[in-house]
Amino acid sequence: MTVLTRRAWVPSPSEDQVQNVATVTNAAASPLVADKIAALIDRNTAIHDLECFNLNPAANVMNPAAESALARGLGSRPSLGYPGDKYEMGLEAIEEIEIITAALAAEIFKAGFAEIRVGSGALANLYSFMALCRPGDTIIAPPASIGGHVTHHDAGCAGLYGLNVVPAPVNSDGFTVDLQALRAQALRLQPRLITIGGSLNLFPHPVADIRRIADEVGAYVLFDAAHQCGLIAGGVWDNPLDLGAHLMTMSTYKSLGGPAGGLIVSNEATIAEKLDTIAFPGMTANFDAAKSAALALTLLDWRDCGAAYAEAMVAVSKALAEALLAEDMPVFATDRGITQSHQFALDARRFGGGHNAALKLRQAGFLTSGIGLPLAAVPGDMNGLRLGTPEIVRRGVGCADVGEIATLFAAALKANDPARLAPETAALRARFQGLHFIR
Repeated sequence: MTVLTRRAWVPSPSEDQVQNVATVTNAAASPLVADKIAALIDRNTAIHDLECFNLNPAANVMNPAAESALARGLGSRPSLGYPGDKYEMGLEAIEEIEIITAALAAEIFKAGFAEIRVGSGALANLYSFMALCRPGDTIIAPPASIGGHVTHHDAGCAGLYGLNVVPAPVNSDGFTVDLQALRAQALRLQPRLITIGGSLNLFPHPVADIRRIADEVGAYVLFDAAHQCGLIAGGVWDNPLDLGAHLMTMSTYKSLGGPAGGLIVSNEATIAEKLDTIAFPGMTANFDAAKSAALALTLLDWRDCGAAYAEAMVAVSKALAEALLAEDMPVFATDRGITQSHQFALDARRFGGGHNAALKLRQAGFLTSGIGLPLAAVPGDMNGLRLGTPEIVRRGVGCADVGEIATLFAAALKANDPARLAPETAALRARFQGLHFIR
């Protein structure tokens, strides 16, 4: 029997699980494997739709109409070439879906160009690096301490593409870049690209100021809106393109609430042309038309309901943070007003680190994730816990509901046996079964 070869470079607990599941899979008859997959799909539905509050800002739930588009037979159809000039025949309908999706993306993000043929937010960043830089070029990127994403760093696609990544200097308050120091750094290093935005964005970044610095040295500015794209689409945060960013990348499944994938928007024709060439005939000549259709339906939700949804995400984020503060939780950035976003953070040091806290909360029915904060480090763990509201707001949680959630959440972190609270969490979660802010 052929099985997956054990990978020595993967941590043993993870690889042990891989080997156990793979061994059972390879030994089982196909009907049993199919039944197992069906059961796992049902289990995933129970976790996210029945048992738990998903407070991970990197997660959301799709409009059922968008989700159903993924299963309508579009995904297996290749779409090589430009609309009206495809290499394969019979793609007339898919071509129009492609155009509609790009047109809606341009409308929602007030951009002249939209590249939809991107498999993920990480790949959107890679496309951008390839369009703007060459291996060996220097880029300045926000460090992990202010939420800078790995794709901008040596271990991510920036480093894998061969870029020289230099961390941006950080303000003493630890929320965004130090503009004076950034200017001095840019004048010294002459970077090709300056990036801003990342995995934790509590307050708006000084995009216009960064663009002025970039202009002094002939650099481009990339805004990573993987997390903030919903707030930008809803008009709650200023559009970085209006503030001077040359292009904006994003994931489409987080605050945007669409299918897993990526998107790049820009008002710069020369950049759009380079991205176009990378997509075709380069890296994604054939792409998932079903994902495009699902994204188009998602963007219609933003056209009709986006402003209200974005406002609700921010309002509930602030209310939940305040409720947790009242429960003696170590909410981060209280001196700055906590957040102006759909995200906020806890100082997780008292709980042994962010990942340790997330594991404990999972037992009680709360889904979260660790994050780095500009605080003293926690050996072997992250020092922060990241929380967000995209999914709970879409499920119907409002400001009036956050007190009960905060009480249970705090009890779980303080409990010796958080699993005993899981039934109470599930009972509370059962009150929020609808879907809001969809057409």
